[in-house]
Amino acid sequence: MPAKTFTFALMDPPYESENTTTAFRILAVAARRGHHLKVFAYEGAAALAFAKQTPHPNPVHGKTLAEENHPTTKDQIAALLALAASSGGSAEWVNCGMCVNERGVGEFVAGRRGSPADFHAFSEASDNVLVIPTK
Repeated sequence: MPAKTFTFALMDPPYESENTTTAFRILAVAARRGHHLKVFAYEGAAALAFAKQTPHPNPVHGKTLAEENHPTTKDQIAALLALAASSGGSAEWVNCGMCVNERGVGEFVAGRRGSPADFHAFSEASDNVLVIPTK
C-alpha cells in the first residue's frame, strides 16, 4: 500500500484527557507504517510540545524521579517525529500561534508556529483528516 497523508487536529492540553494518549497511539501506528503525518496543535494542545516540561517523582506512591519514569508530551512528540522519519514517512507539527501566545508556551521542541490556515492547507493536501476535539 502506498504511503498516504493524514492530517490530525489535536485540542486537549497535556495530561488532561485520554484523547491525547489515544491520538499519540494512532499517530505512532501511522508513523510506523511510513505514512506522512501533519499535526495541527490547537487550543490546549499547543502546550504539548512546550520545551520546559519536566518529568516528576511521585511522592504519593513513594517513587523517585527515575522510578516514576514519567513521560512528557514534548518527548513523545520528538519520538514520533523520529519514528516517522525512520519508517520512511514524515511528520510535520504546527502549533497554533494564537494558542501558544495565550498559554505562554512559545518555546517548543518540535514543529513551528502557525495558524488555522495551516490546518486548512493540511486538510486540502491529505487523504484523510481526523479531528480529536475536547469534550
